[in-house]
This record gives sequence, C-alpha cells and structure tokens, in this order.
Amino acid sequence: MRAFMKMLAPLQRRIQNMIARGISTALDASKKMQRISVSLLGGEQKQAMEFFENYGFTAAPKDGAETLALFFDGDRSHGVVICAADRRYRLVVAQGEVAMYDDQGQKVHLTRAGIVIDAVTLPVTIKSTTLVRVEAPLLECTGEIKDLCDTGGANMSSMRAAYNGHHHNPSSTPPTPSM
Repeated sequence: MRAFMKMLAPLQRRIQNMIARGISTALDASKKMQRISVSLLGGEQKQAMEFFENYGFTAAPKDGAETLALFFDGDRSHGVVICAADRRYRLVVAQGEVAMYDDQGQKVHLTRAGIVIDAVTLPVTIKSTTLVRVEAPLLECTGEIKDLCDTGGANMSSMRAAYNGHHHNPSSTPPTPSM
C-alpha cells in the first residue's frame, strides 16, 4: 500500500496544482488578451498570465482583486486567469438581478422593478450616428432639456417662455396657446 501511495503522489500533486486562488498585483490591458500578474496563496508569484474574459464583456481589475487561476496538467509554468472578483466594490443585488458596476459606484442595474443606470456624479453619453429612439408612453426629466447643446442651443424652459409670451391680435377668436 505504501508503494502504491508513493506512486500516486506525483499525480496527486499535479491535481492539487491545477487550480489556485490569488491576488492581482499588476495588469497590462494594452494587449488583445490582457495580462495579469498575481500573487498566489503561499506567496508564489506569477507574472503576465493571460486573463480570459467572457465574450462581449471586459474589465480591468484593480490591484488587490481576487483571482482564480488554472494550470493545465498541474504545470505551474503556464497558467491562465479565468476570473477576477473584487469584494471591495461588489454591488449587492437581489436574487435574479444582474448588474455591471465599478469602483466609483457607477452601475447599470437590472432590478426587479426596472433598469437603473447610475453614473453617480459623472456624465452619461449615448452615441449614435443615425438616431436615438425612446419607445414609451411618457418621458420624464427632472432637470432642463437643452437643444443643440454643442452650438449654443436653448433650454426647453426658455423656449416655453418665448412661446407662452407670444400673443396674437386680440380680435382673433382662438385662445392663446401655451406649452
């Protein structure tokens, strides 16, 4: 039995070396496949490991994020990071909800009551070269709406004041319209 266990020991070590937790220490996001350096449990340092991400999603984890690395055949000479999570900034959501978030508190949150986009104090820009369309029975805005904002434009409230201040000859029978 002892000889059998001795024979299995290298296989057991390779299996144990296949998956490792770590902490990110540096990131190179300039590559098509990002490279992340990590400090694995036990102080083992790995430099410039490929960081795999889901198609259509990308993130640049901050130093100190927790990582999960895979080493094929338990060979620690070439591994890949398949996940980076950061409990310091994680948004708490209800069961069934989904969110994208960052370390500044910005988020896109698919809640049970609707979709919330929160940019905190930063601007939100929607870009389109053709059209932005909103399909809804009501569009509400708690602040001003400005037309042609890059070339001076005017706020909706000033346009409304100009329109409401316009009066026709008093002899006309239709009532004065207002916005």
